[in-house]
Amino acid sequence: MLKRAAYDRIVELLNQGGLMPGQIVSQRELVETTGATLGSIREAIPRLEADGLLQTLPKRGLMVPTLDVSFVRDAYELRSILELSAVRAAIDSIPTARFSGWIERHEQFLANIQTNSNQDAADEMQKLDWDMHATFIDSMQNVLIANVYRVNSIKIHMVVQSRLQVTPFNAERIIGEHLAFLRPMLARDIAASEQALKQHIDNSLHLALGGRL
Repeated sequence: MLKRAAYDRIVELLNQGGLMPGQIVSQRELVETTGATLGSIREAIPRLEADGLLQTLPKRGLMVPTLDVSFVRDAYELRSILELSAVRAAIDSIPTARFSGWIERHEQFLANIQTNSNQDAADEMQKLDWDMHATFIDSMQNVLIANVYRVNSIKIHMVVQSRLQVTPFNAERIIGEHLAFLRPMLARDIAASEQALKQHIDNSLHLALGGRL
């Protein structure tokens, strides 16, 4: 339990930008930051290394992976494979009311951002974004796929915190991309849903690699 708690606290730091890509940190610093014991931190490190979330540098400490081209591309390509595979299951098993609710919330966000831009609303949009995509994967009811997606999502979150965070300036585009696949999902149009979702993920990868839309 202590090892799991230490792992979860370090993951939370990675998800929220408390540990930044390329940062080098010692085990003692992780103890101070997470409040976990040194023993539990040491026990959690092998799992974090196996997940590709930390790297041991002999005599230097632990390094958060850098966001090089391979790291970013691999994470987004895996995300695309997993989420596109989940579209049919999501359409078949997620209630219509859930899709309608997501669409309504996106439309409300869009109206609010156009009249009163603020980062709090953008942060709420970011949380909805992550929760919604994770729900697609959960609809497959496959524990192995869900675990692979969970680890990969941490890497995606690291990219987002550094390069793609939802802001009042880009929220309108993101909302539009979400509605482009949510509406056909509500209509049970698998092909259109997959096409729009792929475009959304491809756009995110392009931006994460420094491109422009």
